[in-house]
Amino acid sequence: MIINQRDSAHSAVIEAGRLILNAIRTAPKARGVDIIEAVMIEGDDIHVLSNQMLQLFEETQRPVFQRDGNNILQADAIILLGYRPMPMGLNCAHCGYSKCNERPEDVPCAFNQVDLGIAIGSAVSLAADLRLDSRVMYSAGMAAMRCNLLPDCKGILAISLSVSSKNPFFDRK
Repeated sequence: MIINQRDSAHSAVIEAGRLILNAIRTAPKARGVDIIEAVMIEGDDIHVLSNQMLQLFEETQRPVFQRDGNNILQADAIILLGYRPMPMGLNCAHCGYSKCNERPEDVPCAFNQVDLGIAIGSAVSLAADLRLDSRVMYSAGMAAMRCNLLPDCKGILAISLSVSSKNPFFDRK
């Protein structure tokens, strides 16, 4: 049997995406409490996300939404990850309040955001090890929040994935 890389690239990205979801799950978390949620989207769901990004461009006139909204259409898959807000009860003051119970509900626990950053790092590190094209996009994460793709999550970020001879997510116009 002959397997041509050009014919199997999409399925390879999906397989790698599943491994990346595992890397997100096993990334270290504050106090060992797992507040990170992650999903992978492909196909029509990428178009839905793109349309929402273009809608955000129309509303805000921020060019990043138009550029990235068109750019994600070159992805074979997109990983979305965010955190379910939960104070860690460490009274660390990193959020700006000396005690967790003084922190207003709309102020995120710093450790929630740190956990998300560690998970992102773990995900893109594996993507690089697997030689995938990738890029972290806050713009697609904003659109994912609007589409409610990760219910009850905050701070959603997206990682676009593809396999190509030139990473389509860099050197964009």
